[in-house]
Amino acid sequence: MQPDESQYLQRNCRTGDIDVHPTEKALVVYYEVEASILRETCNARHEEKKECQKIIRLRSLNASTDISALARKVVEECKVIHPSKLAEVEHLLLYLQNRKKPSTEKKEKKPSKPRELLPFEGMEIDEEANINKIDDYIELLYESIPEKIRGSTLILHLAHIPDNLEELLHNEIVLGALARVLGEDWKHSVELATTIIDIFFCFSSFSQFHGLITHYKIGALCMNIIEHELKKYDLWQDELEKKSKAYILFDPENQRLRKEHEKTLKKYQSLLVKQEQLLRVAFYLLLNLSEDTRMELKMRNKNIVHLLVKSLERDNEELLVLVVSFLKKLSIFLENKNDMVRSSWCQTHQKADEELMNVTLRLLHNLSFDTGLRTKMVRVGLLPKLTDLLGDDTHNVDDKSKSMFAYTDCIPQVKRIDTELISFCINLAANKTNAQIICNGLKMLMKRALKLKDPLLMKMIRNISQHDGPLKQLFIDYVGYLAAQIKQEGDEEFVIECLGTMANLTIPDLDWELLLKEYNLVPYLKDHLKPGSAEDDLILEVVIMIGTVSMDDSCAVMLAKSGIIPALIELLNAQQEDDEFVCQIIYVFYQMVFHQATRDVIIKDTQAPAYLIDLMHDKNVEIRQVCDNTLDIIAEYDEEWGKKIQSEKFRWHNSQWLEMVESRQMEDGEPYLYGDEPGALEQPDLFYSTDGMMVPEPGLSPDFYSQFHSQNGDLNTW
Repeated sequence: MQPDESQYLQRNCRTGDIDVHPTEKALVVYYEVEASILRETCNARHEEKKECQKIIRLRSLNASTDISALARKVVEECKVIHPSKLAEVEHLLLYLQNRKKPSTEKKEKKPSKPRELLPFEGMEIDEEANINKIDDYIELLYESIPEKIRGSTLILHLAHIPDNLEELLHNEIVLGALARVLGEDWKHSVELATTIIDIFFCFSSFSQFHGLITHYKIGALCMNIIEHELKKYDLWQDELEKKSKAYILFDPENQRLRKEHEKTLKKYQSLLVKQEQLLRVAFYLLLNLSEDTRMELKMRNKNIVHLLVKSLERDNEELLVLVVSFLKKLSIFLENKNDMVRSSWCQTHQKADEELMNVTLRLLHNLSFDTGLRTKMVRVGLLPKLTDLLGDDTHNVDDKSKSMFAYTDCIPQVKRIDTELISFCINLAANKTNAQIICNGLKMLMKRALKLKDPLLMKMIRNISQHDGPLKQLFIDYVGYLAAQIKQEGDEEFVIECLGTMANLTIPDLDWELLLKEYNLVPYLKDHLKPGSAEDDLILEVVIMIGTVSMDDSCAVMLAKSGIIPALIELLNAQQEDDEFVCQIIYVFYQMVFHQATRDVIIKDTQAPAYLIDLMHDKNVEIRQVCDNTLDIIAEYDEEWGKKIQSEKFRWHNSQWLEMVESRQMEDGEPYLYGDEPGALEQPDLFYSTDGMMVPEPGLSPDFYSQFHSQNGDLNTW
């Protein structure tokens, strides 16, 4: 495009790396040219970038050349070299001056083959590796593949010593040469690629060198190498399968075919070992680079999840541990988790070692937060497999999956494991079927909980006690031990769980009166109703406990005579903003009005009915319901309070009626809502009557309203 009168061309040159020519006395300068066509407003209309290189030949360079002067001359005359590169140019010229000219004669002696290196394992440092000989090692990188392998191996020996990394970093020639050799020759030699990537891996172990690795684009190159190797693996598999079928199909007894098949298999296994070393070191380098979330995003855009999932087909334990660890790290982000779901993978290694199993469980834990994946885990039969691994890790399940554990041998094993799984057991015990199985060892669990005073273990026992039916009967033998724990000084959380367990025992066979007297619990309960006497959680459990005990006639009388009702009213005033406290206190009043003795105390000696009337129209539905049922009983047995209650209900309904009438008049604009009928408001059925009020039957048990009683101190939603 030719610039017109309103446009002009602008070029910018940006210097890149400078390196020595591999065979000649010359410098190679890499630079980038950016051309922009600008309008008169200086806004770019069209931009193009091109990477270029310039070779500066130095034929006059010899042993007597003044390197400093030559370097200044090169920088002055070559416009693409920035003056700040003077020291680097001088260093490269010095290298060229001392570099030996490579021989053109063929060498009959084969180069010594370096021993096979296993990345990341303890490695003895080769005596030949010397940081002062780094220039000699660099020269090997410009030779044949075997020489390149030897040179990179010697550099790797140096890189495994952290103290050498800084010195290697300052030698920009060596890193640039390694990056270039890797980019050009990784397809020609797996061993060479593995060694060079291992060198950069040593740098990747320190975050301050990550910018260097990014500069040479080693991460992107590693992903290309991994993708290529995985495709090669698929081809090997297909070829091996074809030869195996041919061997079996034609003549399994043929010795020649058998030897050929064994040779092919041996070659495949040898190639597989080298390839898995390469994959391992490449994935490990990428894992280190992924500390930067920006790098991790670039990896995701290049489909890193697919490459990792594909690698799960291997049997190499060390590679699998690395791959699963990488997936676990990636799985905390929604996009990566979705990529894993789309990959549709499910690999099971029956004989995996402990490290692989643990990291796999952690990956499954991250994935289990997805509802669809949780369902899939259950569907493919993962739960029975997890029961064999409970000693290694902790697992969480949602409510829909809890009952599935009842059909495995999980629960008997859980009772024998350390306290690190108590939280898991608490969730299991919330399911009635699981709780029934756990109760086979209730004696042992109770003994351990009381001995260790473990609040988590007692919470699990409390969850068991909340289930209706025969389970509650099993606790009769232990109520004495629980009552003894309440008055002892110690862990308040443990006392809360003991109180909650006792409060759950709403069974008729329990002699609460004897229990209260024997352990002198009434003063304790009364003292802990005072606001501020303890933590709110403990006070709430005391209220719930009183509600349970009040179901017994004699106990209710004992509590009323002790002055607990005024204490409850005082607590009600203090906690009137807390719906859970209010509902549980009203439930205590509800239990007490069922008994003649305590009903008379509440009606005649306290102001509890007045408080209940005030709460009749509370915003909380549960509170209103408990109040209505309690006031209905009071109105049935006391005529005076019955009139007050009826009057308040009429006043409330009347106010609601008038409010509705006014609202309709404003909406409709009609002066007379009821038409021309003058006596419409005098109809008797418009007024409130007591015909529809619930009157308790003489034999009605408090269990009829047990839904108002939250056994664990949690206000249920009705």
